Amino acid sequence: MITAKMMQQLWAVIESTQVTTLLQFDDATLIQLLLQKFRSQAVLDTQTDSSLNSYIKSKLPLIRDTAEGRLSCGKGHN
Repeated sequence: MITAKMMQQLWAVIESTQVTTLLQFDDATLIQLLLQKFRSQAVLDTQTDSSLNSYIKSKLPLIRDTAEGRLSCGKGHN
């Protein structure tokens, strides 16, 4: 189960990831990269890992839109 705290942590990971990274990788690679960064902060059981994988996959258009917004606002160096 994904908790509210986990979602906050995940979006913090996304926000801290460079825009070019969020935009240049294919979907599967980006999902694995974000999961890997998240796992470095928290230990996940198999079910939660799978749930986060599905959540990230469903949010990829939003993640990429957010990254493009950061790029257009000049925040792409983050």
